[in-house]
Amino acid sequence: MKKLLTVSILGAALVAGTAQARDYDHVRFGVDVPYEPMEYRLPSGELTGFDIDLGNALCEEIGITCEWIVQEWDGIIPGLMSRNYDAIMSSMTINDERRQTVRFSDPYFTPPSAWFAPAESDIDSLEGMAIGVQRGTLQDNYVTDLFGDVASISRYSTADDMVLDMEAERLDIVFLDYPVGKSTLLDSEERDYVVVGEMITEPKEYFGDGFGIAFRQRDEALAERFNEALATLRENGTYDEIYQRYFGEE
Repeated sequence: MKKLLTVSILGAALVAGTAQARDYDHVRFGVDVPYEPMEYRLPSGELTGFDIDLGNALCEEIGITCEWIVQEWDGIIPGLMSRNYDAIMSSMTINDERRQTVRFSDPYFTPPSAWFAPAESDIDSLEGMAIGVQRGTLQDNYVTDLFGDVASISRYSTADDMVLDMEAERLDIVFLDYPVGKSTLLDSEERDYVVVGEMITEPKEYFGDGFGIAFRQRDEALAERFNEALATLRENGTYDEIYQRYFGEE
């Protein structure tokens, strides 16, 4: 009898937890900053960027409030699993490895990756180069697997730290999401930087299916609410308006 009562209480708790997961009226997003133009702070300290504006617009369309919680990239998925926030909207690439842990929304942005180097560089091979990547990213995986045996790879917690080492000439070249590289390097007033070679979007094993919002696996209903809102914002022009704000005609 005691065992049956325990099971009943546990079952009720699970049902209540499921109901709560499907009835959010306030969503907390985990986000890693600064990665201009995707997510960064204004001089006032206010968070802004493409992800921030789009996330706020999605919440408004759904009719819920949202809150942004800053979390370094290395711990961003563990933070979701620990319920420090309800979803991740931080330029996270959808791929099969992450799908084993989290549930993704439909893709909301598909950026290429690119190599960036000082304009005066003469790079015809990556052999022996000092390469910079952000730790734990798909760019890290790609560079490690393809060039780990022939180049020196330095891994950074933030793009800003990477840029400092580029400015100090401790790196020859870096590999980043193109929007982040454009904002932090191509638009730099300190030195001239260029894209080396072609934009890279393949193979899918590394570069996945674009950026998505990550949820806990059980939050299928919540993910679907965001998918429906994203479709609406694409149809009514709100998505295009936000896109133009940060990327113009690119």
